[in-house]
Amino acid sequence: MKTNNLLPNKHKLTGWIIFIIGLISILILSLFPEFEGFIKVPVVSIYHDGFMSSENDGFFKLVENDITGELAALFLIIGGLIVGFTKEKVEDEFIAKLRSDSLVWSVILNYCILIIAIMFVFDFTFMNILFYNMFTPLLFYIFRFNYLKLKSANHEE
Repeated sequence: MKTNNLLPNKHKLTGWIIFIIGLISILILSLFPEFEGFIKVPVVSIYHDGFMSSENDGFFKLVENDITGELAALFLIIGGLIVGFTKEKVEDEFIAKLRSDSLVWSVILNYCILIIAIMFVFDFTFMNILFYNMFTPLLFYIFRFNYLKLKSANHEE
């Protein structure tokens, strides 16, 4: 099956390395908040709301920001996209079906969890769930696709 919308297989290892670095970084930042503030640099903000002070409010402002969390999130997302959407060594109709089924499954699971959170989780805890919700569809997809691929490989033996 011809799949022009996937990256070449040679990028898979690079994707896994970036993805794992991002995943470990997000876990460390979540479990140990004292690592926040690790990399403070001036960055351009498209819109800055000073929240408590209005001195730097406005569009395209240079503000000092801790970019540790942003870097971890970018690593996780970029690595996950590379891992999730890189061709397998043998990319056939069966793999395409696994990809499709895994993608649908991950989106449905993600929104079921979000619906439950909307109904039963409140305040700042809900904001944390929304933060993690940026990553969960990709994480669920990667897990499900690799699980089904491994399960089918074991079943063939």
